[in-house]
Amino acid sequence: MRTQVVIIGSGPAGLLLGQLLTNAGIDNVILERSSKTHVLSRIRAGVLEEGTAQMLDEAGVGARMRQEGLPHDGFDLAFDHRRHRVDLRGLTGGKRVLVYGQTEVTHDLMDGREASGAISVYEARDVQPHDFNAANPSVTYEKDGQTHRIDCDFIAGCDGFHGVSRQAVPNNAIETFERTYPFGWLGIIADVPPVGSELIYANHPRGFALCSMRSTTRSRYYVQVAADENVEKWSDERFWDEIRLRLPRQTAEAMTTGPSIEKSIAPLRSFVAEPMRFGRLFLAGDAAHIVPPTGAKGLNLAASDVRYLFDAFREYYLENESSGLDAYSAKALARVWKAERFSWWMTSTMHRFPDQGAFGQKIQHAELDYLFQSRAALTMLAENYVGLPL
Repeated sequence: MRTQVVIIGSGPAGLLLGQLLTNAGIDNVILERSSKTHVLSRIRAGVLEEGTAQMLDEAGVGARMRQEGLPHDGFDLAFDHRRHRVDLRGLTGGKRVLVYGQTEVTHDLMDGREASGAISVYEARDVQPHDFNAANPSVTYEKDGQTHRIDCDFIAGCDGFHGVSRQAVPNNAIETFERTYPFGWLGIIADVPPVGSELIYANHPRGFALCSMRSTTRSRYYVQVAADENVEKWSDERFWDEIRLRLPRQTAEAMTTGPSIEKSIAPLRSFVAEPMRFGRLFLAGDAAHIVPPTGAKGLNLAASDVRYLFDAFREYYLENESSGLDAYSAKALARVWKAERFSWWMTSTMHRFPDQGAFGQKIQHAELDYLFQSRAALTMLAENYVGLPL
């Protein structure tokens, strides 16, 4: 088989890139090591920047998102037993975010790809990119006991942090930067109405908490726990008791509790790989970078990578212009590092660290207090949260 672009990975980044390429008449094949059912079972981010939402519209898969997504004009930071609202629209000239789960984004993109007739191969085993530093790269994989080969012009590695794309790059050709945080997020999903109409990020002496949602009837809640915490030790009752302790009293009393339908602990890390291009292999999304979820940047950062990569492929195939491909890595990384900075700042400001001490807690409190005394500081927060320009 031959195609123009092989995309490794069918998460939101790979599917969005594939849909945009297909709509532009650029042939592509997606290879995914897991089953379709497994991909759809992943429960991840749920806050979309306007730029991400607009890309889904451009891809032709935004109708359900626009109908069911929840526009948010702001969010709350809770500290000192009070909630303080960040007015995103007022601070950014009308920008907002859209709450719509990553699982739903993936579902919409899969439906769009099936409708287009473009090829996706699920349960593709032992996927391996070859000769991406030469003029004629290829990708091999195993399916149903047979080895298959796809010749192509380019390879897009959208297969996540543990995927094969970055691992295929020689160690001496890539540099990585990483910070692992000494805590994780214990999260649950419950079919109960959210405690607030917008997200609530809480800083508390017992640790961070987040009140989020997937819809008006399904809530997503998190509490900070030790990195080595065991999820089996957390009953629903213990979780609800703990998160209410970390919220202002009126908020805690208004919270509706119920049985969880999903419960897990996610570690937090910051990670960047440089560069993001290796000959004819391009990395995008979690294959190249990870951010802590505190700033709601993970899915949105993957979408911005796709924006730059798709534009570069379109210029190459439709305009015979390769400057976009040459500039991709530097352009993407400039935005990546700004998102890494913001996510690190949000994480550092809202969580309690084991070695923080009394001085660190006072500094953290001063940081939060300053935000709501300085419009400039609050604007910095809002501009980053809604998404920096692409």
